Amino acid sequence: MAGSIRNITKVPELRRRILFTLGILAVYRLGVFITIPGINRVEMQHVVTKGGSGSFLGMFDMFSGGALQQFSIFTLGIMPYVTSSIVMQLLTVVVPKLDQLNKEGEQGRKKINQLTRYGTILVAAVQAWFAASYVESLSRGGAEVVTDPGMAFHLVTVLTMTTGTAVIMWMGELITDNGIGNGSSMIIFAGIVAHMPDAITQFLAGGGGGNVGGLTVVFMILLVVGTIAAICYFERSQRRIPVQYTKRQVGRKMYSGAQSFLPLKINVSGVIPPIFASSILMFPAQIANMANAGWLQEFSSVLHPADWRYNAIFTILVVFFAFFYTAVVFNPVDVADNLKKSGGFIPGIRPGKNTAQYIERVLSRITFAGALYLSVVCMIPALLQKYLSVPFSFGGTGLLIVVGVALDTVQQIESHLITRHYEGFAGPKGPRIRGRVASRPR
Repeated sequence: MAGSIRNITKVPELRRRILFTLGILAVYRLGVFITIPGINRVEMQHVVTKGGSGSFLGMFDMFSGGALQQFSIFTLGIMPYVTSSIVMQLLTVVVPKLDQLNKEGEQGRKKINQLTRYGTILVAAVQAWFAASYVESLSRGGAEVVTDPGMAFHLVTVLTMTTGTAVIMWMGELITDNGIGNGSSMIIFAGIVAHMPDAITQFLAGGGGGNVGGLTVVFMILLVVGTIAAICYFERSQRRIPVQYTKRQVGRKMYSGAQSFLPLKINVSGVIPPIFASSILMFPAQIANMANAGWLQEFSSVLHPADWRYNAIFTILVVFFAFFYTAVVFNPVDVADNLKKSGGFIPGIRPGKNTAQYIERVLSRITFAGALYLSVVCMIPALLQKYLSVPFSFGGTGLLIVVGVALDTVQQIESHLITRHYEGFAGPKGPRIRGRVASRPR
């Protein structure tokens, strides 16, 4: 490992990308602590921490990296961009005009990305308005979070939060283009990792007495280690479909057919389903939780992370987005056509339509297994909080995002090292760290 880290410093481009990513993340973390004018930071921290890690505010604060406690310019985080991306991907499937743009190549995707940015600004403005109304209602309840409530405070909050979201979106795109890893995922990763030490400290402090005993602490440590091991195992698991290539004649020479395989990841979608599901549930829950209407407050209680209805909806959304995102990034018809053009075939399966149907059938089965794995891992925090009453919320969604993004980042670094004839992280005799996007034959 030490030798691999030294190899990173020997590749100028890789070193520059890593330093660039760390610099952007450092700027993001600094922005988390810039509080919006007119907010009493101490009172806001008290409101958020009083609800606990299992509450909606606690979960929202985890994804924002502690920005909600500060009520900072980055309070909304990257979630409005994620929400807008979900809506645009869904609309691309049902709106013919957007589907046509998506098929036009790079120029069409640029137009869709621009529409996604406009949608992000709209979603952020709506969420910021309800956030301002929420903290004003806290002040009327005696918390004195807002020092000078009124329309001016609403406008300042909407302007600063929307601008903050636009800056985060821009920083995420900079990381994707010039850094290491996916920018949006890296920002969520940085926020969760920054929030983890405080959550671990609170858990260990509760583990010394009260309702959480020492055996529970040991059990939780073993469970977290086991969960990380399971995540690593499933994220690297794949179903290999054998592929046989026909004999080819080049000039006067006859080349025998080669044997290969088509790797299908069990979890093609990676951490996208839980991120999408959390974002979808956070948007209405935030509006309901921050509005003053009585019926919206009742609706907010349904979307509480500890409620069984929330967990049921979350599980359904995770399964749906696992299949949806897999269908977006992996097209069995294109794969079958590429195999046929390159002279490859699956033994026992006719090329063309039959091959596409076979790949789609296999992909559906393993995607269902991957969706179940994601659902089980993400439900661990809710089960622990409900049956063991432990104040720890990183057993599932948080760990899945952290480990998944870390695996993707390490895989990209290893690809840079191997391309430049350096050993990967696992050493010269170790296994290669595979990414989570299924490769396609060309």
